[in-house]
Amino acid sequence: MQGLHLTADLRGCAACRPVMTETDTLREACLDAVESAGLTAVGELFHRFVPASPTAAAPSGITGVVLLAESHLAVHTWPELEAATLDVYVCNLGADNSARAEALMDALVAAFAPARIERHAQRRG
Repeated sequence: MQGLHLTADLRGCAACRPVMTETDTLREACLDAVESAGLTAVGELFHRFVPASPTAAAPSGITGVVLLAESHLAVHTWPELEAATLDVYVCNLGADNSARAEALMDALVAAFAPARIERHAQRRG
């Protein structure tokens, strides 16, 4: 059960970017990135949160998960903080999917265009 777990904490993501606040835009970006990376989506769920108060000036964030045949992708956005987190995990059973995981992460980071990125990689298993 060898695998690669990648995480990225993104700061300085413009809240006006549709990927931060529009569920359909984030979903399309994730599914396109998964396909482009050569990974296989087998399920997905995206949820936009309601504002904390009816008078909240900032739009609410989104949590999205794409189940992969190879494992998973999770995305969380906080437009009010201009932040997002990304989590990509791939199993390497039968094939080394590490390069695909890196390609997926790179595509998603580009979609958010953050000012600052903190990335981590952990070999698992």
